[in-house]
Amino acid sequence: MRRILAAVAVTVTLFAAAACSSETEQPDKAGVGTKVSVGVIPIVDVAPIYLGKQKGFFSSRGIDLTLVPEQGGAPIVKGVLAGKYQFGFSNVTSLMAAKSDGAPLKAVANGVASTGRAGRDFSAVVVADGSPIRSAKDLAGKRVAVNTLKNLGDTTVRQSVRQDKGDPATIQFQAMPFSEMPAALQNQQVDAAWVVEPQLSEVLTQGGQVVASNYVDTAPDLTVAMYFTGTAVIDKDPELVKNFAAAVNESLQYAAGHPEEIRATVGTYTKINDVVRTAMILPSWPNDINRPSLERLATLGRTDGIFTKPPVLDDLLP
Repeated sequence: MRRILAAVAVTVTLFAAAACSSETEQPDKAGVGTKVSVGVIPIVDVAPIYLGKQKGFFSSRGIDLTLVPEQGGAPIVKGVLAGKYQFGFSNVTSLMAAKSDGAPLKAVANGVASTGRAGRDFSAVVVADGSPIRSAKDLAGKRVAVNTLKNLGDTTVRQSVRQDKGDPATIQFQAMPFSEMPAALQNQQVDAAWVVEPQLSEVLTQGGQVVASNYVDTAPDLTVAMYFTGTAVIDKDPELVKNFAAAVNESLQYAAGHPEEIRATVGTYTKINDVVRTAMILPSWPNDINRPSLERLATLGRTDGIFTKPPVLDDLLP
């Protein structure tokens, strides 16, 4: 992740070329709209954009939206920089890390936020039934699954361990997709896992236990992820960016007021059963970005060696 810009000149050239071609295709004669691809992660966080597409919030603004699943925020950042996607959904740590390395990107809208309630958040560190791990400090020296290394999962899990008076330096992080984590816990491939919904409820319905609410331990009402684009897209088609951000914000507002529609929507892009669908703890989807929570993550990221230099939030945020 830290070496996203190992070939900056090549990446920017690719991105600029893509920006001049597919990114801002004009609406076709049938009125379908500008074709826009967005890199997303198949977790509950992105349910609003799927629902917003269903409700026509994007098509009404002339956007023909395609949502493409990825494993985590880091590959989505790379995809946007290379011109694979016009927009992306990424956790804020990936975005800050890329920005601190000089990546030409900028957030355009909020994505998702923690509920701020310990034990009732959509993100947690969990263990299998019968595990000797009882609290966050017991994670020291253990194998913990995260979706990508040196990223949001590492930082927030370490903070839970620090807060519980444990040693985060000895945690052995292992990367795998969220969808594989419940089975990995059952098969004892890992000792614990950082999961979000719907995998959190999947683990709990299998008898698993929550040992830490890592987002809550990191910052009150943590802004977890944002939608973003490259500066080349902003420069070439600011109207598209404005319309995309407006559609996202309408989607977030609608999601906050229609939880049952959100639960149904999650099942359209990831496999869940009815028990998990009903049990899921839904995130918060505010339009506003919680800047103090990002400042906290930036400080922790420096401590953990994720950022080579402090990210300048004014350059990243809308």
